[in-house]
Amino acid sequence: MWAIAQMELKKNIHDKGIWFWTFILPILFIIVFVAVFSGQEGVEYAETVTQIIPGYTVMFTFFIMISILITFIKDRERGMVARIASTPISVSSYFLGKWIPFMIIVLLQIAVLFLFGVLVYDLPLGDPTALIVMSLFQAFLATSWGLAMAVLVKTENMGIALTQIIALGGALLGGLWMPIEIMPDIMQTICKFIPQYWGLEGYKEIILHDGGVLDIWQPLAILLVGGAIGVLIAITGYQRYLRLAKS
Repeated sequence: MWAIAQMELKKNIHDKGIWFWTFILPILFIIVFVAVFSGQEGVEYAETVTQIIPGYTVMFTFFIMISILITFIKDRERGMVARIASTPISVSSYFLGKWIPFMIIVLLQIAVLFLFGVLVYDLPLGDPTALIVMSLFQAFLATSWGLAMAVLVKTENMGIALTQIIALGGALLGGLWMPIEIMPDIMQTICKFIPQYWGLEGYKEIILHDGGVLDIWQPLAILLVGGAIGVLIAITGYQRYLRLAKS
């Protein structure tokens, strides 16, 4: 397991694409949208910063799904999966070895984006323990959905399209692009069924109200359930993934 994790982490470090999706593009989005919305009349600067930075952080954590599914599809097409399946390595060890590096990358992504917010926009962070726990659960959700997607899709293009639907559609419906309060009533009801909404709500509770771990129990519970569903889909879909693997 640890050999797989080490190899995967080294490979991702040298992947320029993952650096773009994970760090460069989110920072560009934050800069542009803070500039746009902070210039609007009647919108407070602090309100803009505390909405946009956590919101886009949550949104871009889901783009890790692209890197996860590309990795799994390449392993499947190059015969790596078939070779691993013939060894004593268990399914759980294989998944953990592939999953741990992506968890590290997402946690690093969250840390970098929030640090950028602190240094450039004076973003308050609130309780550090609650922030770390919230980030762990958010990373677990995004990466587990990536694992589920990786074993289900047949092609990279299909996976990338579905990832963008999940990331961008969830951001729109979950209120990551604009405050929930200005959305229509029906949208305010729908958003409560979107995991991205609860990710943002957890961060806002910590940042705006100095909430602790106990104050964000509901977002944490929802992210945990969503992540567990992703893991369950990934494990149950592994046999199908093996059948598609080239020997």
